[in-house]
Amino acid sequence: MPDGSTAVRGGICGPQWSEAYCGGAWVLTGYDEVMAALRDPRFSVRRAARWINSGLSGAQASPCAQLKFKRVFARSLLFLDGRAHRRLRGVVQVGFKPTDLQGQAPAIAAIADRLIARIDAHAGEFDFVQAFARPLPALVIANLLGLAERVPAEFIDWSADIAAFIGSPTPDARQTLAAQQALADMCDFFAQAMACNDGAAAQGLLARIALAREAQRISGVEALAQCCTLLFAGYETTRNLLGNGLLALLRHPGQWAALKAAPQGLRGAVREMLRYDSPVQYTGRRLLADVQIGAKRLRRGDLAILHIGAANHDPRRFSDPDRFDIARDEGSHLSFGHGPHVCLGAALTQLEAEIAFAALMRAMPGAALASAPAVWQRNGAYRALEHLIVQPGSNPHA
Repeated sequence: MPDGSTAVRGGICGPQWSEAYCGGAWVLTGYDEVMAALRDPRFSVRRAARWINSGLSGAQASPCAQLKFKRVFARSLLFLDGRAHRRLRGVVQVGFKPTDLQGQAPAIAAIADRLIARIDAHAGEFDFVQAFARPLPALVIANLLGLAERVPAEFIDWSADIAAFIGSPTPDARQTLAAQQALADMCDFFAQAMACNDGAAAQGLLARIALAREAQRISGVEALAQCCTLLFAGYETTRNLLGNGLLALLRHPGQWAALKAAPQGLRGAVREMLRYDSPVQYTGRRLLADVQIGAKRLRRGDLAILHIGAANHDPRRFSDPDRFDIARDEGSHLSFGHGPHVCLGAALTQLEAEIAFAALMRAMPGAALASAPAVWQRNGAYRALEHLIVQPGSNPHA
């Protein structure tokens, strides 16, 4: 498996009990088991909110901040099941129609080219994560929302603080307080942005959410929760895919050369990047009823960890699963989830990555890893690089 990855492997022995997650949880690692659980309504994301709230009992946090944090998280479509989830998803998914996303392609390409131009302005090695993988998805989501001219510099820091909190099995006081402040600031920003609702913003997804609120299809808290969800989820997944994907390509120069020689294979290559080094390693569920999986009986109220990263390396599903192969054609990975909670922005993430890697291949065909080692964030749920130092190489077309 990729360096720095979790020790959890593809499921061979069925569900295993672990004390590492919020006082104890069943860990599912097999591809078929994880896929079945993702679409099984007995595995509830709403009950998983108890895990999210587990770090909110610190005496340092104000009761008002705790209440706001819980209310917003509780109304995100990430943590709702059934009818409530379908209602909110119906409001937000209008911005993710294939025709709308293809309309975003020129803007994504322009953002990628602009970021690369800034890199080219500096001689020598550069940090790919800081210079490209972090800003690109934040700018793309802002553009999708209709905020292209009003992107706060804090977008990335807000998302990082929330990711650090959600990604910790047992959040500490520092992580909890930072995430509370980030979510409060994010809500304040989106509330002001929806109040403006003019110019380019009137054409974006933010305006559609505001209209749904005015039509009383969603509440004010629900509107803010979905805006925050779009920024956080859209940023975190894509940022990790870009960093992990480039690292995999440059660690396998034969694959990098093959992709440059046949760039029409980029779509399949991105799918393999997602399988090989999933941006989201696991997701949590609470059981609404007893469930029998093989010889193990999971009880109502138990926490289940659906380990997507391990499922994507299940040797019963993928041949030689620890091999990175951009020509692999063995069916779907689970990196975007499955079932009713399949990632809303999956097509956008795939499109961003295809455009980004195409731009990088054009501008930096000689790119290679620098001598400095890749530095990983310490986050169990999100497989994320903190630093990736790259040598741009020479561009024969410059």
